[in-house]
Amino acid sequence: GIYISLRSHHRTRTASQPTGEGNTTMTAHRRLLALLVGIGTWADAAAFSALPSAPRAAASADGASTCMRLTTDDDGDAKRNDDVVSDRRAALLRTASTASSFLFAATALSGPANAGIDPLALKALPVEGDTTGVASRIRQIESINGPRPEDSKDIAFEVLPSGASYREYREGRGDAAVGNGSKVAAEMTIRAKSFATANEPGGVKYFDTKKDTEFNEVAWTVGSGEFPPELEEGMAGMRKGAVRRIELPSTAVFRARNNQQLPVPGENNKDGKRVYDRLFKTDATLLFEVLVTRIK
Repeated sequence: GIYISLRSHHRTRTASQPTGEGNTTMTAHRRLLALLVGIGTWADAAAFSALPSAPRAAASADGASTCMRLTTDDDGDAKRNDDVVSDRRAALLRTASTASSFLFAATALSGPANAGIDPLALKALPVEGDTTGVASRIRQIESINGPRPEDSKDIAFEVLPSGASYREYREGRGDAAVGNGSKVAAEMTIRAKSFATANEPGGVKYFDTKKDTEFNEVAWTVGSGEFPPELEEGMAGMRKGAVRRIELPSTAVFRARNNQQLPVPGENNKDGKRVYDRLFKTDATLLFEVLVTRIK
C-alpha cells in the first residue's frame, strides 16, 4: 500500500514539474524511503526481541547435555522447542519481506525509463484519424514553439516604415521565406490593445484561428489585398515555424476595416464579436500573433 501511494504521488509530481524540481522531489522520496525502511526494520526488531528466548540444553554435573528445556506460558502449558524456532523464523521472514518491498519501491521511484526514445519527437508523428493534419501540427508546434525564458523579457519592437512594428519570438526553419507573391498559411490571434486586462496585458482577443476557422489557420497570397499590407510587411522574411507579434497602429486598422481586410470573428464567437464592435469606438491598435505553418 505504501509503494502504490508513493508511486502515484511520484507520477503526479514528475508529470507537472520541470527537471530541476523533479530532481529535488526524487531526493525527498529517497529520504522518505530511507526513513520508512528504518521504521519498518525497528518495528520488526522490536517484535523479534519480544519473542521467547531460544531453548538451551540443560547441562548435568559432568558437563554432558541431558535434555532440552521447555518454555512455559502463564497457563503452564509447555511450548515446544520447534514452535519457538518457527516464531523466530517467521519474524526474520517478515523483516526480509519488508526490506525487499522498500527496495523495490526505491527502484520504481528512480525515474521512468524512456528506452532511448525522445518523448517530444513523438508529438511530430501523424495522428490516426487526423485527416486535416491539425492535431499533428498542434503537437509539433507545442514541442518546438513552447514557452521560453526569453519570451518574458521586455524587448522593444522593431518599427517599420509603414508604422507597424514587430518582435520575433521564433526564427523558423527552411529556405522559403515570406515575401511578395508567397502563398502563406498561418495560425493567428488578434488582440485589441485598448481592452488590455490583468490576465491579458497584450489586449483581449477578438479573433483566434482555433475558434474562428475550420482548419485552425488562415491562408492567402501575400500582396493580393486580402490582408492589411502593414501586417504583410511585418511578416516579411518569416520562415516556416516562425512566430512574431506584429502591432498595427490605429490608423492602419481603420484603413484595413474600410478595405475589408480584417479577419472577423466566427458565428459562435460572441465575445469576439462584442470586442470587435467596440473596437472602432476608441483607439483601434491591434496586436497580431502569427505562427507561419506553410509557405509556397
